[in-house]
Order: sequence, then C-alpha cells, then structure tokens
Amino acid sequence: MLYGLICCLFGIPCVYSCTFRAKIRSKFGLPDAPAPDWITHCFCEYCALCQEYRELKNRGLDPAIGWSGNVQRQRMGQQQEMMAPPMGQRMMG
Repeated sequence: MLYGLICCLFGIPCVYSCTFRAKIRSKFGLPDAPAPDWITHCFCEYCALCQEYRELKNRGLDPAIGWSGNVQRQRMGQQQEMMAPPMGQRMMG
C-alpha cells in the first residue's frame, strides 16, 4: 500500500524499493552486482521487484503474508520441533 502511495504521489517508487533491496542484501549477504541498488530500481523496477520476490521465496519466506506473518510462522515451526518426540525411542509395554 505504501509503495502504491509513493508511486502515485511522487512518480518515483524506486526511492522506497531500493532501500528494501539494500535490506535484503545486507540480511542475506548478497553482492551489490551487477549494478548498485538505485540503478537497478531506477532503470528496471519490475525486474528488481521480481528478483527480490524470488529471493525471499527461495529462502523459505512468503512475501504475501508480510514480515510479522513470516516471524509467526517460523515461531510455530520451532514450537512444533520442540514438541516432537525423539526419533530413537520406542514405547515400552
């Protein structure tokens, strides 16, 4: 929603989206190649957004549910791992 608002008001959505790309690169240790983030977003906005979406999906995150949804999903996965019985044990009786 914020992205659409910036696009309508300023006509340059790359200002917002290139900062998000920088956050993804720093979080996952990705190189700043073949061009800096601002060039990638200014000249090929839709390609850059597709790359970011694919990168998040390949790392197991779902961009459709947002940051808080992904954090909650990861917490639920950790709780289920903690509640699972040990694999090497059998029932006695």
